Amino acid sequence: MLQKLSIRNYALIDSLDIEFDKGLNIITGETGAGKSIILGALSLILGQRAESKYFFNQDKKCVIEGNFALADNQLKDFFEENDLDFFNETILRREISIDGKSRSFINDTPVNLSILKQIGEKLIDIHSQHATQEINDADFQLLIVDSLANHQTLLVEYRSGFKKLRHERNRLKKLIEDAAEARNKQDYEQFLFNELEQANLKSGEQEELELELEKLTHAETIKRGLLTSTGLLTESEPSALQILKEAQLQLQAIEKFDPAINALFERLKSSIIEIKDIADEVSSLEENTLHSADRLEIINQRLDLFYSLQQKHRVSNNDELLALQNQLEQNLNNLLSSDANIEQLEKDIEQLTLSLTKQANSLSSNRKKAIKIVEDQTALTLKRVGMPSAKLVLSQKQLSDLNKDGLDEISLLFTANAGQSPAPVNKVASGGELSRLMLAIKALLAKHTSLPTIIFDEIDTGISGETALKVGEVISDLGENMQVISITHLPQIAAKGNAHYFVHKNESGGKTSTGIRKLKADERVGIIAEMLSGKNPGASAIENAKELLG
Repeated sequence: MLQKLSIRNYALIDSLDIEFDKGLNIITGETGAGKSIILGALSLILGQRAESKYFFNQDKKCVIEGNFALADNQLKDFFEENDLDFFNETILRREISIDGKSRSFINDTPVNLSILKQIGEKLIDIHSQHATQEINDADFQLLIVDSLANHQTLLVEYRSGFKKLRHERNRLKKLIEDAAEARNKQDYEQFLFNELEQANLKSGEQEELELELEKLTHAETIKRGLLTSTGLLTESEPSALQILKEAQLQLQAIEKFDPAINALFERLKSSIIEIKDIADEVSSLEENTLHSADRLEIINQRLDLFYSLQQKHRVSNNDELLALQNQLEQNLNNLLSSDANIEQLEKDIEQLTLSLTKQANSLSSNRKKAIKIVEDQTALTLKRVGMPSAKLVLSQKQLSDLNKDGLDEISLLFTANAGQSPAPVNKVASGGELSRLMLAIKALLAKHTSLPTIIFDEIDTGISGETALKVGEVISDLGENMQVISITHLPQIAAKGNAHYFVHKNESGGKTSTGIRKLKADERVGIIAEMLSGKNPGASAIENAKELLG
């Protein structure tokens, strides 16, 4: 229930606070006083678009705030799903800056506009004379039936299953497309894989062969250098070892005279051992360094294969070739398993479709029963509002394929006159008839949905007299079970309100602004009398107003 609406700096409103009552709240006022402005401000906290050009003061931001009283469990799941703190008294706030940028809040927690709109749709239903086109919307027509079919749990379960079915169908389509593409490439990828597999690639082999190639190519130079080194170390006259040994003998002869010489002697002794070891290894390397034309050819052929494959596949080393080989192998294996995956998914989709079809048939059965209730109860309300011959017909057509709502297409047909065949509403209903039909439908939906507040924005277009009185009675009945806010220009409807608010214009400092006040009992008599006969009503109008007010 909307407890309070606060408006700051919007259109003709500088600052306004309205506290609404339970039951039926009536808003009246002169044409152009700003009744629609209040509704426009309310729409902002229900997620509608905002424009800064409608600010009262272009130098300040606009702030709209609504205080709502929620039932204990109403919307609790919605708050949890969107990570919002739940309070029985919840505040929706919208702030629009002078540059047109907007910020939205729920209980002081920033939210995006879509969240604000979602919660707004669950709190308030606005029905205006311009919104009756929704009656021609297929989703709304189905909603009428579903609201009375008492199968909300089944419908939620079905829609969840249908969402999964749509996802699985898309996945199957993708698998089939991928498999077809893979088959087109299968022969070529198999050839590439075989070529790489036959190459018997090994990680690090290329580096080893390139090093061996370098040694074989320069074998003679290497052998010559090793021979020369061996000669200098051990075979020349004198050799390096001979010179070192002579130095060792000289140190040995004098080491007894100075302890430091002994340390040098030991170091030289170790060096001679190291030089002998180096000489042995150099000699061994020289003996094993051979120039092999056959081995050189083998290495060149192997490396040529590596370089050719790398160039072909535009990679720089064998590790990348091995990665490509593994990927090709995986692609080929996936193709082998794709048929099995497709077959299994087709079976799963078939089972899911059968299950959903069974649920859809149950929904259809429930809707068939609900259609009779909708038609009968709507006819009763239409009779109350001065349309005794009006008839609403809901046609149920079976679809050939499942959709998000099942297998049904609901069409709404209407006639206001006896002997006239029902036809689409927009072709046969006048403005007044359309308003009363929508009132009958909304009254019916209100009994079977948990919407706490409904707003009627001048739906009394095209009616007057006794009909207006009957419309007022229907709206008043709605107010017994929910909060109703009705903007009206008819005294017959205005008199039915539990609370009556009057919208007026103020002029100060050469600027016009909109205000609103809750009328006292004696003020209501005067306002309703003015609605009956105009300014300065006479005694009969005042008496008539008192009679309407009971």
